Amino acid sequence: MEMRKLGRTDLFTAPIVFGGNVFGWTADEKTSYALLDAFFDAGFNTIDTADVYSRWVPGNKGGDSEEVIGKWLKQGHVARDRAIIITKVGSEMGPGKKGLKADYILQAVEDSLRRLQTDYIDLYLSHWPDPETAHGETLSAFAKLKEQGKIRHAGCSNLNAEQLQASFDAASKAGLPRYDVLQPEYNLYARDSFEGPLADLCVKEEIGVVTYFSLAAGFLTGKYRSKADTEGRARENRVTAYLNEKGFRILAALDTVAAETKSTPADVALAWLLRKRGVTAPIASATSLSQLDALINSTKLSLSDEAMSLLDRAGE
Repeated sequence: MEMRKLGRTDLFTAPIVFGGNVFGWTADEKTSYALLDAFFDAGFNTIDTADVYSRWVPGNKGGDSEEVIGKWLKQGHVARDRAIIITKVGSEMGPGKKGLKADYILQAVEDSLRRLQTDYIDLYLSHWPDPETAHGETLSAFAKLKEQGKIRHAGCSNLNAEQLQASFDAASKAGLPRYDVLQPEYNLYARDSFEGPLADLCVKEEIGVVTYFSLAAGFLTGKYRSKADTEGRARENRVTAYLNEKGFRILAALDTVAAETKSTPADVALAWLLRKRGVTAPIASATSLSQLDALINSTKLSLSDEAMSLLDRAGE
């Protein structure tokens, strides 16, 4: 399998990153363990999570996904040094537990390490911009954690081009390590926030790019084609937003390419991302072994220039 270098880091990831937001939410512990075992057995090596996953679920407190991953790691199916663990800090975890101030980051990382049952995090990301905290303060906390061996590399999520450049400037001015990986929302439907200045900056600065909502909350799998299809589903509110002319145009193009390549819309949507300029690896989640097979198959699918053009036009 082709392993892709994450920017200037020494991390090499398989072409698909497993989205751990489902662990402790739409995938129970037993299912999560089976999915992770199969994912790594197929040659993949990177899991994405966050401290806040899945605090939005009634009865969950946050940290649920990290706890599942930690228990799985302890089972020893995969050696710790074979797994790249990405997690994030900054989303609200309770009163006074939010943001990117140095003191909070240094506290939050200990909680993540405990839940993950590991001594270090491979890639630690600031989850959201924090307008109340200077980039230099946040980066100084990440630098301290690197010195302590608690994280290997630092990155960010949801920054636009101006914010990312400002973080580079702050790192250079203070002599601090910069962000080396970006996690933006990017898929066939949602393109404007990444394509253009942000993608240009990532290419110029050799930033690793790991995309989230790569399948648009499952919409690009093709299983949601009417409001009735979404009713009672965990992602009902989000998927409904895609049920419009643009969304149906994209589904039609995915269906066409899937038929031509004897694959599935999900395979095609991920294969499209894998060919896009600046993208290192998309994040995608699965809640069953059959869904996982689709993720694995997407890395074997090579789209023609004609197919890419058709998909590009559909998502304009």
